[in-house]
Formats: sequence, structure tokens, C-alpha cells
Amino acid sequence: MGSYGVSGQLLLMLVFIALMYFVMIAPNQRKQKKWQEMLSQLKNGDRVTTNGGIRGVIISVKEDVVQLRVAPDNVKLEFVKSAIAAVTLPDESKQG
Repeated sequence: MGSYGVSGQLLLMLVFIALMYFVMIAPNQRKQKKWQEMLSQLKNGDRVTTNGGIRGVIISVKEDVVQLRVAPDNVKLEFVKSAIAAVTLPDESKQG
């Protein structure tokens, strides 16, 4: 009977590890993949928001650098692509 307890605990631990994977790791991997896909599709004219909260319009996209035009003075700022948090939809920018 002692070996049944050990195998039951082992099975419980494996189930717990599998549950942790599906609850924590898998969603983060999907989110990371979606973000990478968004970065690869950036183009001139896209409205974006950086990780720092700066909103602007892309005026130039290079391999790992994006230039943004930022209102109100049309200042040009340069960011690494990984600093882009999201592409802002037109509806979102009008609400702010």
C-alpha cells in the first residue's frame, strides 16, 4: 500500500505541473507570438503606442528601428521596434 501513496503523489504532481503549464506558460507564449507578429507587420502610417505610453504615427520602419511622428509639434522620435506595445486603432485614438 505504501507504493500506491507514492505513485498517487507522483501522479498528482504531474497533473499539477500540466495544469500550471496550461494556465501560465501557454497563454504567455501565445501572447508573445501575437506581439512578434504585430511587430513584423508594422508599416508607415500605422498609429502605435510605445511601452512608455507615447502615441504616434510611424513614418519609417527599418529592421529594428521605427521612427514616429508625435503630436502636437510633429516631433520625430526613434524607437527600437520592441518598444512598440500596440497598434492603436482609429477608434481608440479618438476616445482618449
